[in-house]
Amino acid sequence: MDSADLIITGCSQLLTCCGSAPKRKKALRDVGIIEQGCIASLQGKIVFIGTEKDLKRNISPIPNAVTINAAGLTALPGFVDPHNHLPFAGSREEEFKLRIQGASYLELAAKGMGIQTTVNATRKATKKELVSICLKRLDSMLCCGTTTTEAKSGYGLNLDDEIKQLEAIKEANEIHPIDIAPTFLGAHEVPKEYKAKKNEYIDLLTHKILPEVVKRELAEFFDIFCEEGVYSIAESRELIKAAKKAGLKIKIHADEFVPLGGAQLAVEQEAVSAEHLIAITEEGIKRMAESPTTAILLPGVPFFLMQNTTAPARKLIDAGAAVALATDFNPGSSMTESQLCIMRLGVFLMNMTIEEAINAVTINAAYGINRQNEIGSLEVGKKMDLILCDVPNYPSLVYHFGVNPIKHVIKNGKVVVRDGKLV
Repeated sequence: MDSADLIITGCSQLLTCCGSAPKRKKALRDVGIIEQGCIASLQGKIVFIGTEKDLKRNISPIPNAVTINAAGLTALPGFVDPHNHLPFAGSREEEFKLRIQGASYLELAAKGMGIQTTVNATRKATKKELVSICLKRLDSMLCCGTTTTEAKSGYGLNLDDEIKQLEAIKEANEIHPIDIAPTFLGAHEVPKEYKAKKNEYIDLLTHKILPEVVKRELAEFFDIFCEEGVYSIAESRELIKAAKKAGLKIKIHADEFVPLGGAQLAVEQEAVSAEHLIAITEEGIKRMAESPTTAILLPGVPFFLMQNTTAPARKLIDAGAAVALATDFNPGSSMTESQLCIMRLGVFLMNMTIEEAINAVTINAAYGINRQNEIGSLEVGKKMDLILCDVPNYPSLVYHFGVNPIKHVIKNGKVVVRDGKLV
């Protein structure tokens, strides 16, 4: 018999989301349901999944093992958020109010608002302040069921402040239960002091900031905002090549506003993911479907910005692309830490099935940050990252919207949220 230090029994439904990653097409609708399921772990790793009868036959609890009776609860893997702008300071409520009243992006920019507002606030914040901000937001994510997240820099846009953001991510990762995959996004925008000399900023990114980030081992991924008015396809390609040569994996903000060809660039450069994709072309969809690159869709953005157009999730899924969902948590276009909310928006706004949306915030989201062998599904040998929801079945996670049904969160085999409250 196998030993266990955590045993969860009697789940109304247990969703494993297991299978080959990434899930595509019909496989994306398979959430691996076990009715009245049980699961057990030892030292943070899953050692058993199955029925109570098999549990008794195969698992022996060690002394002082934790046992949870999950009768009436639905279990599923902890959510993974593969696109997140965690370490920023300040907020933009005034800008939000003006936008509701009809102000355009250009009008707001002329008032000194937009991304520069957040850059200014983030530059003024100390690293200690950023760490504190990150920890508070991570607490919120945890209570909403996220157990692993990506986190991008990109609001420093100079050497010292990009490093400061990435160091804040690293320190938060060392303190908080949530695991963080760090991303260097120095190419998020061209800072105002370089607007008239963009090539000089690209040179600074390539020859000074990027090498320092890599030297200090502060990032796993490199991201770039490949978009009209920000970084062109040619500029993005050269920066990506430099990042790949430095040893970073690639993520791309692609085809958000105009069909620039960012999706095709992501496939060409073997990027881990292309993200946004609201304006992706038919050719881009075809190329994504034929590639291992994840299409990370962010339905919180058009919802928050009150736009009528969303990423073509249905077309991407039906074509065979690896589709994931993420919050894009940021102060300007998606101010939410909740993957549960995003999962629901995937259904309500993008015509995804409930099963597709669940897999898109678990196993496919894990694939979108190269963590599919560790997390994203409940399988023997993987991390015991699991959420228990106070709903009788998984459709209720979307059907009963506007509430947070997450009762308990287990991270690395430890209960970190109990009865909806941080432990």
